[in-house]
Amino acid sequence: MVKVAIFDYGAGNIFSLKSSLEKNEAEVDIITNLKKIKNYSGLLLPGVGNFDPAITSLNTSKVAFQDLVKDQIPILGICLGMEMFFEKSEEGKLSGLGVFDGEVVILPNKFKIPHMGWNDLQIKKPSVLLDGVKEGSWVYFVHSYRVKPKNEDIIKADSDYGINVPAVIEDNTLFGTQFHPEKSGKVGSMMIKNFLRVCKK
Repeated sequence: MVKVAIFDYGAGNIFSLKSSLEKNEAEVDIITNLKKIKNYSGLLLPGVGNFDPAITSLNTSKVAFQDLVKDQIPILGICLGMEMFFEKSEEGKLSGLGVFDGEVVILPNKFKIPHMGWNDLQIKKPSVLLDGVKEGSWVYFVHSYRVKPKNEDIIKADSDYGINVPAVIEDNTLFGTQFHPEKSGKVGSMMIKNFLRVCKK
C-alpha cells in the first residue's frame, strides 16, 4: 500500500480528498509540516482556501518543499494547490512557490465568480495523470482564478468556457488540476489512481 500525505494549511474541508485516496487503497496522513515528509511516497496540496494564508502556512516549509521538487517526490496540487506552484497570484500579495514560471489571474468578469460546475476536458498532450481518461470527460470545477504558465508545454488539458482555462498541468513529478478530482466521480478517481501509481514507483 502506498503512503501519501495531504498538507493541511488550515482551510479545512479535505475529508473528501482523503476519502478518495483511501478508496484507491492509499494510506493517508494529514500533515502540517513538510519536514516530516520523508516517510511518504507522495504529497497532495488540497484545493480549498485563499492564496496568501495558504502560502503563509507553507512558508515555514518552503525549503522542504523545494527539496521535495528536487528529489522528484510526486506532488499533486488541486485548484489552489496548483495555483501555489506559480510565482504570484492576483488573489494575494505574497510570492508563490515559484516552481513554475507564470502567474494566476482572476477569471473575466463575464463569469459568475466563483465558477462552479461540470466542464469537459480538451486533452492537448499525452499525460501520466490523464492515462485512460477520454477526450471530453467531465470534471467538477470550483474556482475564481486560472493559471497562466509561461511554458505552455506543461498544459496537458484545458477546458473551454469562452476562454481556455488550463485544467491539467504536468511536468515530470509535478501535477496540477484546476478542478477537483476527488469530486469528479469515476474520471477523477482514475486520475487519483494514476497519481498513486506514480507514487509507487
